[in-house]
Amino acid sequence: MSSLRQYATPLTIGSFVMMSVTGGLMFFHWDTGLNKVAHEWLGWAMVAAVALHVVLNWRAFTLYFKRPLAMGLMGAFVVALGLSFVIPAPQKGGGRPEFGVAQMVVNAPVSALAPMLGTDVDGVIAKLAAQDVQATPDQSLAELAGGETVKASALLVALQK
Repeated sequence: MSSLRQYATPLTIGSFVMMSVTGGLMFFHWDTGLNKVAHEWLGWAMVAAVALHVVLNWRAFTLYFKRPLAMGLMGAFVVALGLSFVIPAPQKGGGRPEFGVAQMVVNAPVSALAPMLGTDVDGVIAKLAAQDVQATPDQSLAELAGGETVKASALLVALQK
């Protein structure tokens, strides 16, 4: 087990740096590229590193369960974790504004999209027909895409060409 000791701390530090940077970027909505994927998947490296670190430092780890301050802090995180399962997330606000605007656009009727796209309703319907989508002026892109956000977004992109 002593050969594992040389890996435990560097793995823990490296994965902590990666998790804190990608987590911070996601919190402030500055994440780009593969930040979210790296955070989610390489987070398992942190779980493994911390588990290895705890196993290798078991005696020191157990001493924390004898300290009132440490127990209080760990207990607070356990309570916060439990509450995260029972308190529902807020339904409105706090999201990325550009996503909200995109939702409004894809949920607007085709007749409302036409002026935004610099054309008339018949022009929008013709462009949708070119995408093999039969539309009426009162239908939205979300409705035409069967409620699938990615398909609705793709239709919007096609209308902008």
